[in-house]
Amino acid sequence: MDYLLHLQKDKKLAKILGEPLPLLQMRQNIPLRLMASIMSQQLSTKVAKVIYKRFLEIYGGDEPEPKQVLETAFETLRAIGLSNAKVNYVQNVARFCIENEITDTKFLSLTNEEIVDLLTQIKGVGKWTVEMLLMFTLGREDIFAVDDLGIQQAMVKVYKIPTDDKKAVKEKMVKISSKWSPYRTYACLHLWNWKDTPTPVE
Repeated sequence: MDYLLHLQKDKKLAKILGEPLPLLQMRQNIPLRLMASIMSQQLSTKVAKVIYKRFLEIYGGDEPEPKQVLETAFETLRAIGLSNAKVNYVQNVARFCIENEITDTKFLSLTNEEIVDLLTQIKGVGKWTVEMLLMFTLGREDIFAVDDLGIQQAMVKVYKIPTDDKKAVKEKMVKISSKWSPYRTYACLHLWNWKDTPTPVE
Protein backbone atom coordinates (compact mmCIF):
# COMPACT_ATOMS: atom_id res chain seq x y z
CA MET A 1 0.00 0.00 0.00
CA ASP A 2 1.68 3.21 -1.18
CA TYR A 3 -0.27 5.34 1.25
CA LEU A 4 0.80 3.27 4.28
CA LEU A 5 4.47 3.52 3.37
CA HIS A 6 4.09 7.28 3.06
CA LEU A 7 2.13 7.76 6.30
CA GLN A 8 4.56 5.57 8.27
CA LYS A 9 7.19 8.29 7.81
CA ASP A 10 5.32 10.14 10.56
CA LYS A 11 6.57 8.13 13.55
CA LYS A 12 3.72 9.16 15.86
CA LEU A 13 1.06 8.38 13.27
CA ALA A 14 2.82 5.10 12.43
CA LYS A 15 2.07 3.84 15.96
CA ILE A 16 -1.68 3.95 15.41
CA LEU A 17 -1.89 2.79 11.79
CA GLY A 18 -3.80 -0.46 11.67
CA GLU A 19 -4.38 -2.82 8.78
CA PRO A 20 -4.50 -1.33 5.27
CA LEU A 21 -7.92 0.13 4.48
CA PRO A 22 -9.90 -0.49 1.27
CA LEU A 23 -8.93 2.03 -1.38
CA LEU A 24 -11.29 4.97 -1.78
CA GLN A 25 -13.72 4.78 -4.68
CA MET A 26 -16.06 7.21 -6.36
CA ARG A 27 -19.73 6.51 -5.72
CA GLN A 28 -22.62 7.55 -7.91
CA ASN A 29 -25.46 10.03 -7.38
CA ILE A 30 -23.61 12.91 -5.72
CA PRO A 31 -26.76 15.04 -5.09
CA LEU A 32 -28.31 12.18 -3.10
CA ARG A 33 -25.11 11.57 -1.10
CA LEU A 34 -25.04 15.26 -0.19
CA MET A 35 -28.64 15.09 1.02
CA ALA A 36 -27.83 11.97 3.03
CA SER A 37 -24.88 13.75 4.62
CA ILE A 38 -27.16 16.57 5.78
CA MET A 39 -29.67 14.08 7.17
CA SER A 40 -26.94 12.38 9.23
CA GLN A 41 -25.52 15.58 10.78
CA GLN A 42 -25.36 15.44 14.59
CA LEU A 43 -26.82 11.92 14.64
CA SER A 44 -25.30 8.58 15.57
CA THR A 45 -24.52 6.29 12.64
CA LYS A 46 -27.29 3.93 13.74
CA VAL A 47 -30.00 6.62 13.84
CA ALA A 48 -28.78 8.13 10.56
CA LYS A 49 -29.13 4.75 8.82
CA VAL A 50 -32.71 4.38 10.06
CA ILE A 51 -33.68 7.84 8.80
CA TYR A 52 -32.00 7.30 5.43
CA LYS A 53 -33.82 3.95 5.04
CA ARG A 54 -37.15 5.71 5.74
CA PHE A 55 -36.19 8.38 3.22
CA LEU A 56 -35.63 5.79 0.46
CA GLU A 57 -38.90 4.05 1.37
CA ILE A 58 -40.74 7.25 0.36
CA TYR A 59 -39.55 6.46 -3.19
CA GLY A 60 -40.22 2.72 -3.09
CA GLY A 61 -36.67 1.92 -2.01
CA ASP A 62 -35.12 3.56 -5.07
CA GLU A 63 -32.64 6.44 -5.06
CA PRO A 64 -34.60 9.59 -5.95
CA GLU A 65 -33.56 12.31 -8.35
CA PRO A 66 -33.40 15.89 -6.97
CA LYS A 67 -36.65 16.73 -8.82
CA GLN A 68 -38.50 13.94 -6.97
CA VAL A 69 -37.21 15.18 -3.61
CA LEU A 70 -38.28 18.73 -4.39
CA GLU A 71 -41.78 17.49 -5.29
CA THR A 72 -42.11 15.57 -2.00
CA ALA A 73 -44.38 17.23 0.56
CA PHE A 74 -42.59 18.99 3.45
CA GLU A 75 -44.58 17.01 6.03
CA THR A 76 -43.69 13.72 4.34
CA LEU A 77 -40.01 14.48 4.85
CA ARG A 78 -40.65 15.70 8.41
CA ALA A 79 -42.40 12.41 9.18
CA ILE A 80 -39.24 10.31 8.69
CA GLY A 81 -37.58 12.09 11.61
CA LEU A 82 -36.02 15.18 10.02
CA SER A 83 -36.22 18.58 11.73
CA ASN A 84 -37.78 21.54 9.94
CA ALA A 85 -34.30 22.94 9.32
CA LYS A 86 -33.01 19.68 7.83
CA VAL A 87 -36.00 19.36 5.50
CA ASN A 88 -35.28 22.89 4.27
CA TYR A 89 -31.59 22.07 3.80
CA VAL A 90 -32.34 18.85 1.90
CA GLN A 91 -34.70 20.76 -0.37
CA ASN A 92 -32.05 23.49 -0.79
CA VAL A 93 -29.62 20.83 -2.03
CA ALA A 94 -32.18 19.40 -4.46
CA ARG A 95 -33.02 22.86 -5.81
CA PHE A 96 -29.36 23.88 -6.15
CA CYS A 97 -28.46 20.65 -7.95
CA ILE A 98 -31.27 21.18 -10.47
CA GLU A 99 -30.51 24.88 -11.04
CA ASN A 100 -26.77 24.30 -11.40
CA GLU A 101 -27.08 21.02 -13.31
CA ILE A 102 -25.01 19.16 -10.72
CA THR A 103 -24.10 15.73 -12.06
CA ASP A 104 -21.49 13.12 -11.16
CA THR A 105 -19.62 13.92 -14.38
CA LYS A 106 -19.44 17.64 -13.57
CA PHE A 107 -17.34 16.95 -10.47
CA LEU A 108 -14.67 14.96 -12.30
CA SER A 109 -13.13 18.13 -13.71
CA LEU A 110 -13.31 20.17 -10.47
CA THR A 111 -10.61 20.49 -7.82
CA ASN A 112 -11.36 19.88 -4.14
CA GLU A 113 -11.33 23.64 -3.48
CA GLU A 114 -13.70 24.34 -6.39
CA ILE A 115 -16.16 21.75 -5.06
CA VAL A 116 -16.03 23.24 -1.55
CA ASP A 117 -16.60 26.75 -2.97
CA LEU A 118 -19.48 25.55 -5.15
CA LEU A 119 -21.42 23.50 -2.61
CA THR A 120 -20.97 25.73 0.44
CA GLN A 121 -23.12 28.27 -1.41
CA ILE A 122 -26.07 26.06 -0.41
CA LYS A 123 -27.66 27.12 2.89
CA GLY A 124 -27.21 24.23 5.31
CA VAL A 125 -24.07 22.87 3.65
CA GLY A 126 -20.85 23.66 5.49
CA LYS A 127 -17.23 22.92 4.71
CA TRP A 128 -17.22 19.77 6.88
CA THR A 129 -20.21 18.33 5.00
CA VAL A 130 -18.46 18.87 1.66
CA GLU A 131 -15.24 17.35 3.02
CA MET A 132 -17.14 14.19 3.97
CA LEU A 133 -18.59 14.11 0.45
CA LEU A 134 -15.12 14.52 -1.06
CA MET A 135 -13.82 11.64 1.05
CA PHE A 136 -16.62 9.11 1.00
CA THR A 137 -18.45 9.82 -2.26
CA LEU A 138 -15.84 11.30 -4.57
CA GLY A 139 -12.99 9.18 -3.23
CA ARG A 140 -10.56 12.10 -3.01
CA GLU A 141 -7.41 10.90 -1.24
CA ASP A 142 -5.99 14.19 0.06
CA ILE A 143 -8.69 15.72 2.26
CA PHE A 144 -7.98 16.86 5.81
CA ALA A 145 -11.07 17.51 7.96
CA VAL A 146 -9.57 19.93 10.49
CA ASP A 147 -12.99 20.83 11.91
CA ASP A 148 -14.01 17.22 12.60
CA LEU A 149 -14.30 16.66 16.35
CA GLY A 150 -13.13 13.04 16.13
CA ILE A 151 -9.99 14.01 14.21
CA GLN A 152 -9.30 16.80 16.69
CA GLN A 153 -9.67 14.49 19.69
CA ALA A 154 -7.47 11.79 18.16
CA MET A 155 -4.69 14.17 17.12
CA VAL A 156 -4.66 15.92 20.50
CA LYS A 157 -3.98 12.53 22.11
CA VAL A 158 -1.52 11.17 19.55
CA TYR A 159 0.52 14.38 19.25
CA LYS A 160 -0.07 15.66 22.80
CA ILE A 161 -1.32 19.03 21.50
CA PRO A 162 -2.21 21.56 24.25
CA THR A 163 -5.94 22.36 24.07
CA ASP A 164 -6.10 25.77 25.77
CA ASP A 165 -6.19 27.68 22.45
CA LYS A 166 -8.59 26.25 19.85
CA LYS A 167 -7.13 28.28 17.00
CA ALA A 168 -3.61 27.11 17.86
CA VAL A 169 -4.83 23.50 17.99
CA LYS A 170 -6.15 23.72 14.43
CA GLU A 171 -3.02 25.46 13.18
CA LYS A 172 -0.88 22.71 14.70
CA MET A 173 -3.13 20.03 13.19
CA VAL A 174 -2.86 21.54 9.71
CA LYS A 175 0.91 21.79 10.03
CA ILE A 176 1.21 18.13 11.11
CA SER A 177 -1.16 16.97 8.36
CA SER A 178 0.85 18.67 5.62
CA LYS A 179 3.42 15.87 5.75
CA TRP A 180 0.69 13.28 5.09
CA SER A 181 -0.16 14.77 1.69
CA PRO A 182 -1.18 13.38 -0.84
CA TYR A 183 -2.87 10.78 1.41
CA ARG A 184 -4.48 12.89 4.13
CA THR A 185 -7.87 11.20 3.74
CA TYR A 186 -6.36 7.83 4.64
CA ALA A 187 -4.67 9.40 7.67
CA CYS A 188 -8.09 10.72 8.78
CA LEU A 189 -9.64 7.27 8.33
CA HIS A 190 -6.95 5.67 10.50
CA LEU A 191 -7.33 8.39 13.14
CA TRP A 192 -11.10 7.76 13.28
CA ASN A 193 -10.53 4.00 13.55
CA TRP A 194 -7.99 4.47 16.31
CA LYS A 195 -10.28 6.83 18.22
CA ASP A 196 -13.03 4.17 18.18
CA THR A 197 -10.68 1.45 19.44
CA PRO A 198 -7.69 3.28 20.91
CA THR A 199 -4.40 1.56 21.58
CA PRO A 200 -1.82 3.17 23.88
CA VAL A 201 0.58 5.69 22.34
CA GLU A 202 3.87 6.55 23.98
